[in-house]
Amino acid sequence: MNLDDTQKAIIEGKRGKAPQKAMELIVRYAEVLGAERLCRVSWADLFCGAHHYLDVAGSDDFDRIFSTMSLCTRQTAELKQMDRGCICYSGVEVDCSEVPEKMLAGPVRQAKNLAMLSRFVDSGVILSGSCVPYLLGFVPLAGEHFVSCESSAVLFLNSLWGACGNGDGIEASFCSAVCGYTPLWGKHLPENRRATHVVTIQSGPESVHDWDVLGHAVGMRLPPMAVPVIAGGYPPPDAIRLKAFFAALACAAGTEMCHLEGITPEAATIQQALAGNADQVGIAVSGADVAESLDRLNGNDRQRIDYLSLGCPHYHIDEVRRIAEFLDGRRVHPDTVVHIWTAGPFKYMADRCGYTRTIEMAGAHLLTGSCPSTRGYPDGVRSAAYDSAKQRMSAAQETDARLFYGSVEQCLQTALSGIWEGH
Repeated sequence: MNLDDTQKAIIEGKRGKAPQKAMELIVRYAEVLGAERLCRVSWADLFCGAHHYLDVAGSDDFDRIFSTMSLCTRQTAELKQMDRGCICYSGVEVDCSEVPEKMLAGPVRQAKNLAMLSRFVDSGVILSGSCVPYLLGFVPLAGEHFVSCESSAVLFLNSLWGACGNGDGIEASFCSAVCGYTPLWGKHLPENRRATHVVTIQSGPESVHDWDVLGHAVGMRLPPMAVPVIAGGYPPPDAIRLKAFFAALACAAGTEMCHLEGITPEAATIQQALAGNADQVGIAVSGADVAESLDRLNGNDRQRIDYLSLGCPHYHIDEVRRIAEFLDGRRVHPDTVVHIWTAGPFKYMADRCGYTRTIEMAGAHLLTGSCPSTRGYPDGVRSAAYDSAKQRMSAAQETDARLFYGSVEQCLQTALSGIWEGH
């Protein structure tokens, strides 16, 4: 491993115990990966908070928990500073004092979470509480290096902005934020960012739902670690559609980068995206492929729905506005719980615009800071529906409830009637 003088000083402990232990782990990580050098990290997207898995540390001391679980050391290393443009997604609402019953977090867990988040704030972390950091000021530019454990964010940042990062996981992201470096490998290297598969879309996607299902359909056709380039010729998507597309694609295939011809900075043309790769594979995704994905994701029979979760990844304010417009003057079925997820800044906008009040008056709940994947499900849920392919796929690992998937319009109609009508 070739370390420069700054990196050597960190690993020798000259910047403190926490950076030293973080750097030791990053060097070990690099050696396992076969990386010969490290690169400087400008931005770090972290998974902060009092998550249940941290309970195995057997301690209430923040530095002991962080040292054991994030720095992988039995020596207690006090966390003092992380200044890498850090932003975090927490597992429980940052301030859920007004609606604790909606977050399924008891007072002990809430207090522990707020105490932990306070320490992270003291170390320089910005509490975004969202899985869409790229919409909230997390803005690594083309060529900048970042770390993140949010799969859809990794794909979005690599593919739309030309920033460089891998899906490194929770602990590696923390270590990089503390010491400032990550292994120079994977999508940090230009040669690993060139396209391996040329994908032609034949289904004509238009709505957010179309792009969401398309992400699943493309993912089902790709091998692990593929880097597709999506050829032009389809209606041009916006960032909200691509947010859904990337989330589904990341979950279906583990893809970390997807070129879009004429959109990705490295893909003005198909040939630029391929960067000389003569071994590319051609794939055509048809309407039949999309229909097959929809069948895989959706329970088609008529069913009573106990729980609806909308907003994965977290809704943009324009999506919240559309929900409010639909629910205005209507009432959610009394036996169906409806949770709508967005980011804190968008919730603030929704409050000011009156969208939150409209949604709450209809009997639904606009929430921030989490999702069912991290905070769990209400008691007694036997059936659940989603407008997100990613959340539908994740839910299969998290709940025994019967699962349904459809467009936001179909989900909202279900919210009113309490019944999933199928196709």
